[in-house]
Amino acid sequence: MVLSSAASGTSVSPRGTSSHHNLGSTAWGISLPSSRLFGTDGIRGRVGELLSAPLALQVGYWAGQVLRSQGSETGAIILGQDSRNSSTMLSMALSAGLTAAGLEVWNLGLCPTPTVAYLTHTTAALGGVMISASHNPPEDNGIKFFGPDGSKLSLDLQTAIEAALRGEATVEYTEAPCWGQSYHRPELIDAYTESLRRPLVPAVHLDGMKVVLDLAWGAATQVAPTVFHQMGAEVICLHDIADGNRINVNCGSTHLEPLKAAVLNHNADIGFAFDGDADRVMAVDARGRVVDGDYILYLWGQALRQAQQLPENLIISTVMANLGFERAWQQQGGTLVRTAVGDQYVHAEMVRRGAKLGGEQSGHILCPHYGVSGDGLLTALHLASLVRQSGTSLADLMNQSFRTYPQLLRNVRVEDRERRLNWQQDERLQRAIAQAEAAMGEQGRVLVRASGTEPVIRVMVEAASHELTQRWTENLVLAVQQYAS
Repeated sequence: MVLSSAASGTSVSPRGTSSHHNLGSTAWGISLPSSRLFGTDGIRGRVGELLSAPLALQVGYWAGQVLRSQGSETGAIILGQDSRNSSTMLSMALSAGLTAAGLEVWNLGLCPTPTVAYLTHTTAALGGVMISASHNPPEDNGIKFFGPDGSKLSLDLQTAIEAALRGEATVEYTEAPCWGQSYHRPELIDAYTESLRRPLVPAVHLDGMKVVLDLAWGAATQVAPTVFHQMGAEVICLHDIADGNRINVNCGSTHLEPLKAAVLNHNADIGFAFDGDADRVMAVDARGRVVDGDYILYLWGQALRQAQQLPENLIISTVMANLGFERAWQQQGGTLVRTAVGDQYVHAEMVRRGAKLGGEQSGHILCPHYGVSGDGLLTALHLASLVRQSGTSLADLMNQSFRTYPQLLRNVRVEDRERRLNWQQDERLQRAIAQAEAAMGEQGRVLVRASGTEPVIRVMVEAASHELTQRWTENLVLAVQQYAS
């Protein structure tokens, strides 16, 4: 098969004899949105609407052909999933497509997303795939691809896969000479868990530290408690059964009230809340205060700088990073560079600048010293370890860090995908944003953006006072609601 796309410049040339076909999406019995299928975190949407078994089958097949074209045609595809009820269905369909393309699939079963990234990088795999919608509700799901180095699949390769699905590429089609096989390989997860502990032991142990883990009924329910126990911590678990009906529901990294209450009730030293696929984490200190990605970056950045492991004292974050964090880091002699929201943009900027620490306020942290992707469990272990090595508590470290500017983030649901993605073309909404920015001046900032993972437009206002923040958040939310109606 030769697949070419003007958008991607990618060509695919597997083995065997060939014949020419021009393949459109209707030929596969699937319905694709007119806008781009791949978002900031792979393909994600409501199961039964955007996502279906026929779509997963074809995505798997064409992804297999594209990945085979990138080098050696040997090597497996690492496949994992979260606990959603639809994950097994989508995993089986995707695996069928990949094996139809002649590839071997190593199915890990339930595991965190970073497990797939790590094993893809360390096993000479052709690529990796995770079935998960991360922090989204149970009715959503997603397909997330990784390249052989464990990083997210490049935009060029995503474009090539999508071009084949849409029939927008000229295809010289070749059947694979043989079908691939799928193998159940859950034992490989042990190599990932060992990689988390290896950089820390024997120098660091968490003996005597009481830790609360909110596992969100998701992918980390088996791995996270085991690793913290192995590190010596006393572990108290919340939502620690894999439950596809309840994943992320009023728990985990986007709903911190249960974790705050448990930390206070158990007089714990620290609490961690993961999202459904455990690629991000939020923490809570002993006083019940939220330690988000900004604080994690600041504290970890200080530790890496002291160890002379932070080139140019540089941290990469996004436009969501709090002004209080940025100004405090600058006072430490550091530099904060902002990107668009999405860990793929953070990762790209880190590679471009040679940075060794980056992430998002939402708790998605990247530290190439220790991992190849954002990893909530890795981040939690290192935060707990730096607290232990400091000889004090996380609460004390928070007291010595910085004061955040008041910040409000509101989500306005916009079901119409085209309308959600084209909000910048609405003049009335743009005037409302300009009015807010002019009124706050240097005392605040506004960020309005369409989510790449959920059917919402996000409105964020950050200002020197709660009054300013509240007033302009309400004004802008109303403007977005009027646009959406």
